[in-house]
Amino acid sequence: MNNDSIARLLRWYRHNRADLPWRRDASPYQVWLSEVMLQQTQVETVIPYYQRFLAAFPSIAALADAPLDAVLKRWEGLGYYSRARNLHRAARLLVAEYNGALPSQVDDLLKLPGIGPYTAGAIASIAFGRSAPLLDGNVIRIYARLLDLPDDISKGATRKKLWRIAAEWLPELGAGEYNQALMELGQKVCRPRQPRCAECPLRYNCRAFAAGTQAARPVRSKRSPTPHYDVTAGLIRDEQGRLLIAQRPLEGLLGGLWEFPGGKREGRESLEDCLRRELREELAIEVEVGQRMAVVDHAFTHFKITLHAFDCRYRGALPPYSEPQALEALDWAWVGEAELEQYSFGKADRQVIAELARRREMLL
Repeated sequence: MNNDSIARLLRWYRHNRADLPWRRDASPYQVWLSEVMLQQTQVETVIPYYQRFLAAFPSIAALADAPLDAVLKRWEGLGYYSRARNLHRAARLLVAEYNGALPSQVDDLLKLPGIGPYTAGAIASIAFGRSAPLLDGNVIRIYARLLDLPDDISKGATRKKLWRIAAEWLPELGAGEYNQALMELGQKVCRPRQPRCAECPLRYNCRAFAAGTQAARPVRSKRSPTPHYDVTAGLIRDEQGRLLIAQRPLEGLLGGLWEFPGGKREGRESLEDCLRRELREELAIEVEVGQRMAVVDHAFTHFKITLHAFDCRYRGALPPYSEPQALEALDWAWVGEAELEQYSFGKADRQVIAELARRREMLL
């Protein structure tokens, strides 16, 4: 990309840039928070979460001082919860080792949990004015079309090539504005489908536009079919009518969130047998499985589930225990239905909670 192309891109950006809350005050913390939230999440979805999160944790020190449960609760519904856990871990590391401030160099930023090359480049260039390139889905798509790149962008060699190009095309000054301009162009104009080439300030430099191949770029290998799993959950009540909930281990899918305990069906076992087995393995308890109360379909990044939630009666802990045990869970608790809102749950479990509330209203 030559200087004239960069100038046209920047003029377009200054005229079309969105008025976003993290652009009004591009402090390092706010740039970091926004870039993490924007990973695999639409801008419109992020804005209210960003504002609520920043109000609750207005500084790195405030985030570091907060318990993880409080951080996850503020993140609830945004998905990809490892982002929240890594933000929290990184904030505590920054307070302990960096006087509560983000470093400005890419190499130092890469040492923090949850910060990869893209996020490091974004923080360094936007918040600190460093000459740092970045690649996200929008930028990759633009470069692949500008070059009419026939290479599969899912391949490591292609990614290395694109990182090299991103560094070569970076202007000497104003890298932060240039990087934001590319991302904005990808969101509004150089879209995955039906790109608005007539509005693009880079169309005269775009080889794919000249060749008419923009719809075929970027090239990526076909994904394998998405696997599906049946998962069970128990709405387990004690004699006082309280519900048993379990906290997932910190590492792994939905780490640190609470759930109605259960797990994935194996082989040809019935859903009821699956639930009984999972509860023995996870919490060392026996239950009487009753009627199925809710069925929830939910998609994760790489697989889909159907969650089957059953009403259950607590029969007791397995000998020699006198109460549930956190064998494969981080923690457990007996809670009333009204207390469920105090805990952070994943989307599928929150739909089950909504069904509980609906049933409760029907009885009133």
